[in-house]
Amino acid sequence: MIVRTATERDAEALAVVHIRSWQEAYRGKVPQDYLDQLDPTQRRQGWRDWIREDRPPAGTLVLVHDTDGVIGLVNVSPSRDPDTDPDLVGEIQALYLLPEHWGRGAGRLLMAAGVRRLANAGYRELVLWVLETNDRARRFYEADGWRADGSRKTDDSRGFPYVEVRYRRRVIPTVEPLRAGAEPMKRLSQPG
Repeated sequence: MIVRTATERDAEALAVVHIRSWQEAYRGKVPQDYLDQLDPTQRRQGWRDWIREDRPPAGTLVLVHDTDGVIGLVNVSPSRDPDTDPDLVGEIQALYLLPEHWGRGAGRLLMAAGVRRLANAGYRELVLWVLETNDRARRFYEADGWRADGSRKTDDSRGFPYVEVRYRRRVIPTVEPLRAGAEPMKRLSQPG
């Protein structure tokens, strides 16, 4: 499997991942008639537009399986929350994975790639929003070091209300490995 930046050619696959993920993860949590009417062909253009408008540090990364093609995505950006500074706080806006790949480590790869992209852009604190009743996703985030910060919001943009909770985590900057041929730092001599 590889993680790469999404292109407009991925829009159809992203729409399928998005819809199938929602239909499985949100079953019993949002109205079934809403989930049943979701159609990837209606989401395809939205994903094309989103990818076209991505400007670093915002971006969509895809996880490509050797035989199954695009199986997941993570979308990142500066935080959209009015109580955070978008110059200091990054956001995981979306993390979706085809249900048949849940529990196999693919979600961890996507999350790590999204966090790395935001960390490389200089963010040291990250947020994400998750459906309050999505216990599986909440356990996944908590296992990755995310913690609910007490913020909640109700979204009714889809014709029904649902509550989301915000998770937050700090990013620990990584140290780049020494490149081949680079000089290691010289050890300071010890007095004595």
